[in-house]
Amino acid sequence: MLVTFESAQILDVTGPAEVFSTASRYLSGVAYEVAVASVGGGMVGSSSGIAFATLDIAGCRTPPDTLIVAGGRDMAEVVADRDLLSEVNRLAGGARRVASVCSGAFVLAAAGLLDGRRAATHWAECDLLRRTYPRVSVDGDAIYVRDGNVWTSAGVTAGIDLALALVADDHGRQAAARVARQLVVYLRRSGGQAQFSTVLEAQHADSEPIRDLVAWLPDHLGDDLTVGALAHRTHLSARQFSRVFRAETGSTPAEHVEAVRTEAACRLLETTQAPIDEIARRCGFGNPETMNRTFRRRLDTTPGQHRQHFGAPC
Repeated sequence: MLVTFESAQILDVTGPAEVFSTASRYLSGVAYEVAVASVGGGMVGSSSGIAFATLDIAGCRTPPDTLIVAGGRDMAEVVADRDLLSEVNRLAGGARRVASVCSGAFVLAAAGLLDGRRAATHWAECDLLRRTYPRVSVDGDAIYVRDGNVWTSAGVTAGIDLALALVADDHGRQAAARVARQLVVYLRRSGGQAQFSTVLEAQHADSEPIRDLVAWLPDHLGDDLTVGALAHRTHLSARQFSRVFRAETGSTPAEHVEAVRTEAACRLLETTQAPIDEIARRCGFGNPETMNRTFRRRLDTTPGQHRQHFGAPC
């Protein structure tokens, strides 16, 4: 069951719903029954202005197998709805698992369902969730978090990642991978992977030469990416380039290059069957030993272990 309210993010509802619907259509023996409920039922408007039909949550007497609460705007008003919190608590008590998408974590927290647990939410709401509900251990980086039978996810599209993880929990990784392929999304973002990539974060740089360089880097990982070479590309001295780059991105050029190479290697390990030595070469590590040392230092794992854990089935 998906729980929604006025001004909820429509993708928080339709994203997971489509994952479960697709699983039911394309996986043998799988039959998820998806229901959308709200306090009072009827047509409910979303934050995008699109309305959709809902059941009255009070009329749902049998607890669902999985209860998922959407996020949205005006969460201070939403968590003040005592009827909503009461119904969520009632249904959660009998559900096999409980989950939230994006700022839906505030509903679970207000209902006391996240006390003493780790949780994720939209990156922009992490500090507010920490301040408002100090008994919740907020993970500001995770795409989703599982703590016992309670699952929480980051913003908007992370609800799709969460739903795929729930399908994998029910029917195995290969089943979830088939659903992901049908939806044309990657089955690769895990609860332990960051909400933002290094490249995306650095694209907020104010300096145009630095922004252009950041955008150029992922397609040239095998090039000479030393400080001198990068400084030459931005028409700055090596010292000035290093100073400006750190001020704009929060990291040194070497740290940024290593992070981008690591992320690129992770994507190739997750989505291809390319040999590890080829991936090391393509991503600019030079050899598997260097890539292995970098993975151990940055991710506390090895390329082989990463592929085994996150790679798509052969």
